[in-house]
Amino acid sequence: MRMSSHVQCSIRPCKVKTGFRIGTADMTSINKQKDHLAEVRRTLHLAAPVIIGQLAVFSMSFVDTVMSGRLPNREVALAGLGIGGAVWSALLMFTLGILVAVQPSVAQLDGAGRPKEAGAYTRQAFWVAAAIAIPYWAFCFYAEPFLVWFGIDSAIVPVAAGYLRALSWGAPGICLTFLLRYFSEGTGYTWPTMMYGVLGALLNIPLNYILMFGKLGFPALGTVGCGIASTIVIWFSALLLLVYILKHKHFKPFALFSRLDAPDWKLISEHLRVGFPIAVSIFVEGSLFVGAALLIGRLGPIPAASHLVAINFSALAFMIPVGMSSAISIRVGNAIGRADPESARYAGLIGIGIVLGFQTISASAMFLLPDLIVNMYTADPKVVPLAVSLLFYAGLFQYPDGIQICAAGALRGYKDTLVPMIYTIIAFWLVGMTLGYYLTFNEQWGPAGMWVGMIAGLSTAAVLMLVRFHRLSRRLIAMHRD
Repeated sequence: MRMSSHVQCSIRPCKVKTGFRIGTADMTSINKQKDHLAEVRRTLHLAAPVIIGQLAVFSMSFVDTVMSGRLPNREVALAGLGIGGAVWSALLMFTLGILVAVQPSVAQLDGAGRPKEAGAYTRQAFWVAAAIAIPYWAFCFYAEPFLVWFGIDSAIVPVAAGYLRALSWGAPGICLTFLLRYFSEGTGYTWPTMMYGVLGALLNIPLNYILMFGKLGFPALGTVGCGIASTIVIWFSALLLLVYILKHKHFKPFALFSRLDAPDWKLISEHLRVGFPIAVSIFVEGSLFVGAALLIGRLGPIPAASHLVAINFSALAFMIPVGMSSAISIRVGNAIGRADPESARYAGLIGIGIVLGFQTISASAMFLLPDLIVNMYTADPKVVPLAVSLLFYAGLFQYPDGIQICAAGALRGYKDTLVPMIYTIIAFWLVGMTLGYYLTFNEQWGPAGMWVGMIAGLSTAAVLMLVRFHRLSRRLIAMHRD
């Protein structure tokens, strides 16, 4: 029996591992020997730079939140940063979802020994990135009417809108950063993700201090200064990635910058066929958390600030499964490019097993050290007790959160994106958002109601994604054997 077209590829000769670059044909022997430790090591070699880079990038949000908690009128500052950040994140997730399709596509072409085609594919994805950047900027710059329409507390609206206007100028830069990042990761080279993340995070701290609090002759701009600092860091990261990929010898076989191609609508359509369902999936998942922030924002500055503290720390912990998901997607996609579905399934299972260990650590911290965690953000006696109570719920969803995103990453490696999109709509909107809204406003549970809804949505997604991965991977193995 013939396999689907995206699985049927020739096997590529083995490459030598250099740095964090994993050879593209080293997995078959691992699978045969069932060398679990070797596969764990290879997955972590790919994941570690992504995790470190993600943690570094997210540390900017952590630093922003901590510094905002020390501004005058800190409850409103924290709430404004949280609401503005939620809107930015919703658009960020859709953009990320569209462009992350570059990663498995490049991985499959690289695994099949077609690096120049991978470069040509990425050049076409540039036109997609450029098209996204314009509405991304416009919505953030003109977000204030949306915030008013949504019913956000009137004290929070001007702070959130000012932050978004300053941050909007980073929208084109973040689109370029994602494009270059996912191209690099698709080739199996994850070092640049760590590099730009760490350097950007280090730059963000002094910029925040100068612009937020008015140092070195600059006016004190508060959360607007925070948005300006983030925009500068975004463009710094984009240019750093651009220069690195231009100069590093690893990327020469891909000839990414050899020419500027006119839009090829066939390739762009193929990219959107894979990327759009991913974008919808990530947007739907993110909208559960964004919606929770916006709905809790209706309850006033104290609940909004408490929610921001709890969700910020849980999102910081979430960067580890995000990095693992990328590594799993790369490993699975590369194996599929080599026409080796057994290795693809094996890579997915090992990756999911690894993330469960990490989630145990993060859940334990939230259950055992909630006061210490909250006090890193704020000592406000009104915010602390509510934020501590919300961290308990954050600990509960660590396992389903890790499982669902890593299973989704494995499915991306197969370019299986349409069914997972449907699953996310069911899990996050029909289950999570509906239940959260009902408990928060109908049953008067307050912020805890939205958190229970998030737990229910993530748990539903984890079960659906895991079952889908199991069935799809087994089916492709059976087709390959036939």
